[in-house]
Amino acid sequence: MIISVPKEIKNNENRVALTPAGVKEMTKRGHQVNVQATAGEGSGFSDDSYVSAGASILPTIEETYSAGEMIMKVKEPIEPEYELIKADQLVFTYFHFASYEPLTKAMIKSKSICLAYETVENAQGALPLLVPMSEVAGRMSTQQGAKYLEKPLKGRGVLLGGVPGVKPAKVMVLGGGVVGTEAAKMAAGLGADVTILDLSLPRMRYLDDVMPPNVRTLMSNEYNIRELIKDHDLIIGAVLIPGAKAPKLITRDMLKDMRPGTVLVDVAVDQGGCFETTVPTTHQEPVFIIDDVVHYCVANMPGAVPYTSTLALTNATLPYAIQLANKGWKQACRDNNELALGLNIINGDVVYQGVADTFALPHVPVEKYLA
Repeated sequence: MIISVPKEIKNNENRVALTPAGVKEMTKRGHQVNVQATAGEGSGFSDDSYVSAGASILPTIEETYSAGEMIMKVKEPIEPEYELIKADQLVFTYFHFASYEPLTKAMIKSKSICLAYETVENAQGALPLLVPMSEVAGRMSTQQGAKYLEKPLKGRGVLLGGVPGVKPAKVMVLGGGVVGTEAAKMAAGLGADVTILDLSLPRMRYLDDVMPPNVRTLMSNEYNIRELIKDHDLIIGAVLIPGAKAPKLITRDMLKDMRPGTVLVDVAVDQGGCFETTVPTTHQEPVFIIDDVVHYCVANMPGAVPYTSTLALTNATLPYAIQLANKGWKQACRDNNELALGLNIINGDVVYQGVADTFALPHVPVEKYLA
């Protein structure tokens, strides 16, 4: 198969979909890999390192897309890329369709095969290609939240861990999945007073067992959220419904009950956000303020630490990419149900129920293509 890796063009996105080590694994299996010039520079990988691993370097994004049977990316295609994607071309990347209708319609129009990292799901219900970036984003959410609590950045002027004689900050984490767990670990490690809200009693029992004493769990409901927001300094949104929009757990009217300088970090922004006031931001302009509450809603948080993120992502995606390259997407998805669940749009048909429901589009069972 011919695999093409374009340079990411989303604002401040420095990750790349394949490392030189990943290229080597592909080429030694007989596949051809094209990498756009300078695609890996933001992550610390030179063109020469890709050539040494067996890749061909193509000078433009247009040539890179045109040459590939499978496009491997990190982030969803943005508008300048829509017309570069061809019918029957396999695009393997994060899509997060439910958060952006124009992207969904563009990929339907393209007649391409859209296999989304974020909906590949294993037998245990885990999302193996979302986990590594969720780990990064979860840890970063606490790191960024701690920074924006500083007074010069319009926060409350609170040190997350406090000092002897001064209470630590209070951190509320909405969701006890991978993102929430990693956020809570970081906040707890810095000495904060942390509360994780979740709907699953088994998950909360697990977190109670493994978390340090300064982390507690609480059932997630509107009453508890409204009580906690009154005195919490940092609120991290870590809710995920695979392939669908996130629920709005912090509503616009709740902001008036928060103290000035409270910081909200919405890690669910890729799926529409779990705060009603969420608007996607960029690393260039990461925050905005409503009712004296600081909102951090960067849609590609792991892009700020591209070396770590690229290695972590390739570790997870490469085994799946090899299956797709070796067998072709149809046979690979027939043989591996995890990959089949990653299929969102095929030749203009929406085959993922969550995406169809979000935009009231017809749903076509994926079996139509895999039978």
